[in-house]
Amino acid sequence: MARTALVTGGTRGIGAAISVQLKNAGYTVVANFAGNEEKAKAFSDETGIAVVKFDVGDYDSCVDGIAKAEELAGAPIDVLVNNAGITRDGMFHKMTPEQWNDVIRVDLTSLFNMTRPLIEGMRERGFGRVINISSINGQKGQMGQVNYSAAKAGVIGFTKALAQETARKGITINCIAPGYINTEMVAAVPEKVLASIIGGIPVNRLGEADEIAKAVVYLAGDDAGFMTGSVMTINGGQYMA
Repeated sequence: MARTALVTGGTRGIGAAISVQLKNAGYTVVANFAGNEEKAKAFSDETGIAVVKFDVGDYDSCVDGIAKAEELAGAPIDVLVNNAGITRDGMFHKMTPEQWNDVIRVDLTSLFNMTRPLIEGMRERGFGRVINISSINGQKGQMGQVNYSAAKAGVIGFTKALAQETARKGITINCIAPGYINTEMVAAVPEKVLASIIGGIPVNRLGEADEIAKAVVYLAGDDAGFMTGSVMTINGGQYMA
C-alpha cells in the first residue's frame, strides 16, 4: 500500500508543487487549504488530489481535519508537510497585536496543532516523516517581517528539538528553508523590487516551486532515513547558513 501524505497549504504555490510531486512519487496525498474553495476545487479537479478545508491555527480544527484527511486517504498519515503560512508585514514599531498573533498562530503554532495529533500514531507504527517549511528570513531575519522571521526561526527550533525526541521511533523531522521562489506572491512585487531581489541571488534567478517540492520528496522517502533535525537551505546562495 502506498504511503500517505498530508500537505498544509497544499493547493497553491509551493504547497501545490509539493502535493503534485508527492503524488507523482506514489504517495496518496491530501492537501489542506484554508479559504479559497474555488481554487482548491480547481486544483483537486486538475490533479486528482483530495482536498480538505480547515484552520491550521486552531487545534480542534486540525484534529477534525486530520481525521477527515485520513478518511479520504483510507489510511493513517505517514508524511506530514507543514507548509501553510501567511505574512502580515509591517515595521515593528507600527505592528499591531493582530499582525503579530495571526502570523505566529498560522506559521508556528500550526506545527504543534498538526504534528501533535499525528505523532503518537507515528510512534506506534515505527515510521513517520515530518517536513517543515521555514524560510530564508527565519535564518537571516528581514526588515518589516519581525513576526514572520520570528515564526520561521521557531520552525527551525521546533524541528531540531522534536527530531531528538523521535529519532529512536523511526520518525524523522526535517526542515527546508526556501529563498525567493517564483510564486504568484513573489511575481506580483513591483518590477524594480523584483530585479533588486534577483540581483542579490548569486545564481541570478528565482527558485522554482518544483525545486522545493523535489527536496520534500527526498526527505519523505526511505533514502532519507539517516537525515533528521536538518535544515536544507535552498536559496540560490543568497544566504549561506
